[in-house]
Amino acid sequence: MINYYLITKPGIILGNLITVAAGFALGSKDGFNVWLFLATLVGLTFIIASACVFNNYIDRSIDKKMHRTKNRPLVKGLITGKNALLFGSVIGIIGFIILMTLTNLLTTAVAAFGFFVYVLLYSVWKSRTIFATAIGSISGALPPVIGYCSASGQFDAAAAILFAMMVLWQMPHFFAIALMHLDDYKKAGIPVLPIVKGIRQTKIHMTLYILAFIPLNMMLTFYHYTGYTYLVSTTAFALAWLILCLQGFNITNYQQWGKQMFRLSLAMIMVMCLVMPFDTL
Repeated sequence: MINYYLITKPGIILGNLITVAAGFALGSKDGFNVWLFLATLVGLTFIIASACVFNNYIDRSIDKKMHRTKNRPLVKGLITGKNALLFGSVIGIIGFIILMTLTNLLTTAVAAFGFFVYVLLYSVWKSRTIFATAIGSISGALPPVIGYCSASGQFDAAAAILFAMMVLWQMPHFFAIALMHLDDYKKAGIPVLPIVKGIRQTKIHMTLYILAFIPLNMMLTFYHYTGYTYLVSTTAFALAWLILCLQGFNITNYQQWGKQMFRLSLAMIMVMCLVMPFDTL
């Protein structure tokens, strides 16, 4: 049973649910509906788990070439492909039924779109194009939007800002992961930016994304969705993230620097998600 649990990628599920909670809190202008919140979390847990199972199935031939993924259950034959597809389908259907019956149509539609992008676009194109990272950032940006849409019942400026923020945050976050595991990506033949365009171009891209992220993050306060505690705390972390990024141009150990950028990107998103529920207007 543990192997079925592992192919759902529980770490990814947890990380996404944290952003869902932040988005839900931001959208709860008329009071926090605990039962709706729980229904959203449970439904989306099943859907994300399903998407990760399908991703594991699609990536199984790539995973066997990479050191950090070669021991995954599907690679080692601990779960058959047929059983994985059946398992992924069942939990996905359960998740969508929960969202359709206990949340609203908008929430279900956004979740379905994210599922489609992650499974049928990102997972399939991951080993074929350098643009797969950008495609993956679309699905990864949707969990807080789903939380917001569930609580508010609408897609408005706040939802759009959340989505754009998360896309911009994910790109340097993903590039940091690529730098950390660059040898693995080379072995698997995955065309990530550092391999195709080089380390320096990757650092330039990371800098530009962070520069774009900072003012967009401020817009939540400027448009009166969050307060000044959110503005000050998140801007401080974003500037620290930018400074570390700029320092990277003088660092030759790109793997160690990538690990530092990865950790700070996680700190950045955690601050956003922890402060947002307590500083909404």
